[in-house]
Amino acid sequence: MTAWLIRVCVSALLLALIFYLIPFREVWAAARQISPLLWLGALGLFLAGHAAAAAKWRILIGGGISFRQAFRAHLAGLAANLALPSVAGGDVVRAGLVMKHAEDKSRLAMGSVADRLLDTLGLALIALASGWMAWKPKLDSSLWIGWILLGLLALVAVGFFAAQSLDRFATRREPAGKLMRLLAKMIHSAAELSRSPGRLLLCLAISMTVQCVFVGINIAFAEAARVEAPVAAWFFAWTTAKIIAIAPITLGGLGLREASMAGLLRPFGADPAQVVAIGLVWQSVLYASGLIGFLLQMRRPVATKPTMEHS
Repeated sequence: MTAWLIRVCVSALLLALIFYLIPFREVWAAARQISPLLWLGALGLFLAGHAAAAAKWRILIGGGISFRQAFRAHLAGLAANLALPSVAGGDVVRAGLVMKHAEDKSRLAMGSVADRLLDTLGLALIALASGWMAWKPKLDSSLWIGWILLGLLALVAVGFFAAQSLDRFATRREPAGKLMRLLAKMIHSAAELSRSPGRLLLCLAISMTVQCVFVGINIAFAEAARVEAPVAAWFFAWTTAKIIAIAPITLGGLGLREASMAGLLRPFGADPAQVVAIGLVWQSVLYASGLIGFLLQMRRPVATKPTMEHS
């Protein structure tokens, strides 16, 4: 509860600072340009994107869990992100909701970790690629983006070889104690995932496609509000702001995401009031989806474990 109150206070302070610097009437005028029909379409696309994200998560966590169970748990995780201390809180909730159906608990845990890492890697790759396109006309050199990309690839390679080496070490020695046996199982699950590069690349592609759809929704909002900024700049600012908003200091990124986007888009000619308005409308889509996830959990849960034919 204390962590949640701190996040609420930080979001409130950031919003107060935003509206101190930017007149609220300008933000409200820009937000009113977005029609209810466009908002409903955005909510539908958002839920469809998270249906794809739930399917991706299901690919990573192994058998025993139906798509329906995965999707409901995923939406519950979205709702939990609004109340728990960090994004990891939502990940824990969704894993806990399907744990009794999972064939391999360690695979569920590592698959969930891999899912979060792939999402973050996908965001970083989109941000780097779009940042290169957006900033190239403004900078003498964009080699720094290439160096960051090489650094990300190096981290992926190190993670792959570390998982394989740790798995070989764990299999040569019988782990002592319950905790060490659990750790050995998780290392083995991570090594198994790393030996399926096709599966990981597919999940990365799904993640990046979903994120691009979400950026497209925000660009549609921007066009409705008549915001002038290049498409590449929107992809760069939105994905970078989302990475920044992962920091567990605000309520679902509220305030931090809008301030980051306004600052990142200002060099490209976007009006800060309009950008903040779009960010707040997007936040309303997030909260609506979280409410849907919460309401679905209020319904009677599916009690039967799915068979292999229906999983």
